[in-house]
Amino acid sequence: MFLNTLLARNPGLADAAAALHASGAIPPDTYVIDLDAVEENARLLAETAERLGLGLWFVVKQVGRNPELIKAVARHIPRYAAIDVPEARTLHAAGAEPGNLGHLVQIPRRALPELLATRPETVTVFDTANARAVSEAARALGFVQDILIRVEGAAGSVYPGQEGGVPLADIDAFAAAAEQLEGVRIGGVTAFPCVLCDAETGVPRPTRTFELAREAHARLAARGHTGLRLSAPSATSVSSLPLLAQLGATHGEPGHALTGTTPQHAIDPHQPEKPGYVYVTEVAHTLADGRPAVFGGGFYPRAGIKDALLPRTGERLRVEDAPAGNIDYYRLLARPSAGVEPGDTALLAFRTQIFVTRSTVAVVAGLSAGAPRLVGRYDALGRPYQEAAR
Repeated sequence: MFLNTLLARNPGLADAAAALHASGAIPPDTYVIDLDAVEENARLLAETAERLGLGLWFVVKQVGRNPELIKAVARHIPRYAAIDVPEARTLHAAGAEPGNLGHLVQIPRRALPELLATRPETVTVFDTANARAVSEAARALGFVQDILIRVEGAAGSVYPGQEGGVPLADIDAFAAAAEQLEGVRIGGVTAFPCVLCDAETGVPRPTRTFELAREAHARLAARGHTGLRLSAPSATSVSSLPLLAQLGATHGEPGHALTGTTPQHAIDPHQPEKPGYVYVTEVAHTLADGRPAVFGGGFYPRAGIKDALLPRTGERLRVEDAPAGNIDYYRLLARPSAGVEPGDTALLAFRTQIFVTRSTVAVVAGLSAGAPRLVGRYDALGRPYQEAAR
């Protein structure tokens, strides 16, 4: 999906990744991430958001909740949106500041005292029961916590496994109940996905769900609530930030833009953000019909994979489709025209969510100066490689 853009915009990353694999410094099933590119992308996002009067909460699940990357991004975008409790803990430990907690995964009530003690800017709640739990935990800690109301997505737009939220028709009733809770203050609304990239052009477009969130925001304002936030996540990038500002959002939540891997980046290689990661694996064996099998572990059902580059021969081979319901022990490539050997490096670039893989993450610094060096190796949840291996 991103191989053409990667080779055109960041060929040094591909070269460094291949060299690391050839030397044995990284195993197959490793994402190699360009620390310099990620930090520069964060800087571009922060500058654009400031110019437009927008706030940003960055997201790191897609890059494996990596502490090196968190520190680099936080130098420009200090506050984060944590998807779940483990992510919040990793982000906090790395020194970033809590922006929004619980948007995609509600905070389990037994974890609320720990996470609220970090004093997040906002906590997203899906229903009155969760609002009540946040209120009780905040009161016990001696403060009032701002909450964002998660608005239920438009019919047919909610991804399986992400169901929930307050229907627009129930916003006033929810607000009336929340207004009676002493430990919370209604701080705004959020929804997902608010923006999606057009499948043909890659251009970011607002969704019907965004419209629902805007209407909910207006209803809360009509009830007298002030200083309301409207966070509009999904496909947040330099390209989409003007759209967020135009439609009244107060916050975006950049994730894939930090590595230059939104769907728009696959179609338009001239986007400001630079591609920041490449997936490295190797040929494990060859089938009797000549098709090579590469080691898996890092493939993602929505990846949009097209082809793989074998640096030793320079050949690019089509990556065959594989059912999402099967474990990715291997992935098959099309039959090559040149000889392929076990151990040959294969480079791929595709959309991922590293935190749901079993991959290794290798962070490389110095590429912008032409002097790449391996900073460290981590597991898919951000733990140092040596610790994870024990």
